[in-house]
Amino acid sequence: MVNFAAMRRYEDTYKQKGLRKQLVDSIRQKGITDENVLAAIGNIPRHFFLDTAFEGIAYDDRAFPIGEGQTISQPYTVAYQTQLLEVKPYEKVLEIGTGSAYQACVLAELKANVFTIERQRKLFDLVKSFPFKSQYHNLRFFYGDGYEGLSTYAPFDKVLVTAAAPHIPEKLLQQMKIGGKMVIPVGGHEVQRMLRITKVSDTEMEQELFDNFSFVPMLAGKK
Repeated sequence: MVNFAAMRRYEDTYKQKGLRKQLVDSIRQKGITDENVLAAIGNIPRHFFLDTAFEGIAYDDRAFPIGEGQTISQPYTVAYQTQLLEVKPYEKVLEIGTGSAYQACVLAELKANVFTIERQRKLFDLVKSFPFKSQYHNLRFFYGDGYEGLSTYAPFDKVLVTAAAPHIPEKLLQQMKIGGKMVIPVGGHEVQRMLRITKVSDTEMEQELFDNFSFVPMLAGKK
């Protein structure tokens, strides 16, 4: 994970911007069609979210470790989930699993009002001191149990889960608005199916199935 306490200089060079453009082109070729999502990926310096040791490969389309057994997701996966979520400006979006805050910043770049939860205290503390996040006044961080959601701030227009859930958490469904959507990978430890759930009424949910992915597990409680 980035050592935020160190005297690190955050620079976004022409080379890094060029690599980011190549990354955007590659995920477009893989099937991402939402130009707003692609623009958000293109605007955010992913290398800021990684240890300086990874700077040379920060724009490879793959996941990297960030500490505490967690990863920064593959950019294609971030774009895929974000596209499925169909984020609109000023919507209230609950994200489960802050991690490096890269996905949260993508949502904030799309002008959503983002509420993101992290259960790992060390990651939460590191993200709190991350300078780049200060440019997003529409981004709020919480330390807590993702399975519990944030009932104080509910209901939410959208919910995004960035870890593998063994089942769809009932409390997160309860905290969605009628007409709201949740994107969540559900399944075992090896492979999960991406689902999009639309809340039709308080008792009726519409479920759509998409591609298979592999995420770190969604765990209960705080650490």
